[in-house]
Amino acid sequence: MVLSKRVLNSATSATVRIADKAQSIRENGDKVFDFSAGRAFEHTPKYVLDAAIEAMRNGETHQTMAKGTTAYRAACAIKLKRENAIEANPETEIVATMGCKQGLTVSLLTILNPGDEVIVEDPCFVSYQQTINYLGGVPVAVPLLPENKFRWKREQLEKAITSKTKAIIFCTPHNPTGVVHTLEDLEEIAYVAKKHNLVVITDEPYERTVWGGKKHLNLATLQGMDKHTITLMSLTKSFSMGGWRLGFAYANPEKIRQMSKLQQHLITCVNSFAQAGGIAAYSQPPKDEVLDYWLEWEKKVVYFTEEIDKIEGLSCYTPEGGFYAWVDISATGISSDEFCDRLLEEQQVAIIPGASFGQMGENYVRINCVKSWEEIEGGLKGLTNFVESLP
Repeated sequence: MVLSKRVLNSATSATVRIADKAQSIRENGDKVFDFSAGRAFEHTPKYVLDAAIEAMRNGETHQTMAKGTTAYRAACAIKLKRENAIEANPETEIVATMGCKQGLTVSLLTILNPGDEVIVEDPCFVSYQQTINYLGGVPVAVPLLPENKFRWKREQLEKAITSKTKAIIFCTPHNPTGVVHTLEDLEEIAYVAKKHNLVVITDEPYERTVWGGKKHLNLATLQGMDKHTITLMSLTKSFSMGGWRLGFAYANPEKIRQMSKLQQHLITCVNSFAQAGGIAAYSQPPKDEVLDYWLEWEKKVVYFTEEIDKIEGLSCYTPEGGFYAWVDISATGISSDEFCDRLLEEQQVAIIPGASFGQMGENYVRINCVKSWEEIEGGLKGLTNFVESLP
């Protein structure tokens, strides 16, 4: 066999697949309302663009250190202290990454041996289980139950642990459910991690998109957890910089040393002038341009979810954080895959089936709320028409 079993046996990313399908429809000249991938309507803030352009003009177009430029890592440390109450040494505790996805891959490569088990949420981000499989690990899905408000309980995690368990991955604020984890939630995870000597990879790309006065908390700040965590952050969501592929990982020096070594072989380094843009974003408090984005996003999230909840046959709550409406479609009597395929075909509205996030997502669909107001209104109309057409 020419192709590897790991690629033949893997599923495609539903978010990317449907977003690509929507893009193909647009390129054919047809109208589509695209709420699939986690991409905001707004472009990257001008002052971040200006910093990257200036870097290119100044010749900052060459390879950097594998762990990132000194200035970028310093900016990441400034951001951690200012916003997360984390004192990080930029020389030994931070490595630049190509967003959280690549940060997750290099984190798992650093800690996993073949056959090691990694606890993940169900539902969870679509790439977690596939990435673990690619690297020879074994994903173990632990349900996020609606009756527990999509939060783990300590006893659930304890039951999932075996002699092969090496790590836990969780996302906060959570994609797709919109949960913002409380101190109590984090203490449950921390207790299990310390008791069983596990590494916890926290995926935090939505950390600044929290609504209703909620506050994002970092597991790494809990007592004793700096030794057990790898914290992944990025500019993808909060600064509308998805195409830049820029973020960083924070961990103890031994983990960062090994992650940097892997980077030397896998990617050489993160894009040089992207890091210059990241310095502008991280080294100072967010400017009004970005703050305005976040205010607008909260308005859209609240409006969109409240309007969806008014549609007979659908049930939707306003998320505590993140971009997404997590919509219960169980009353329609059709699968999440059929719901999304037919909605795109019949109403030109692209959303993501909940089943792609895990078995517990089957009765749900995920809808990106931070698109243009025109798209939101068009999407609501198409969604309403589709549900009303169902028998």
